[in-house]
Amino acid sequence: MQQSVKSFIKTYQLQTDAQTRYIDLVSEVGELGKEIVKSTEYGKKPYAPTSSATDELGDCLFSLFALCYEMDVDAQAALEQALAKYEQRFAQKGYVGSGG
Repeated sequence: MQQSVKSFIKTYQLQTDAQTRYIDLVSEVGELGKEIVKSTEYGKKPYAPTSSATDELGDCLFSLFALCYEMDVDAQAALEQALAKYEQRFAQKGYVGSGG
């Protein structure tokens, strides 16, 4: 997936700095949150998947992979490192959070 985003960025000359990519990611996550809140009528009913939420989640993924590209980070390696960290925390503390 990361390679697809990298190719898309290069094809359409969408390179920018990491700071701008980060701001875009935060914006997209906010838009996803808005769709989830709307679909639950502000928590009055359970969440059910919607096409709008799926679209926004796709935008979030694009923005995250674009940020990885701009920061020269291998997303797969970063995920594997995070999973190993979470497994270690769970083994030691019984939960994956960093708080304690």
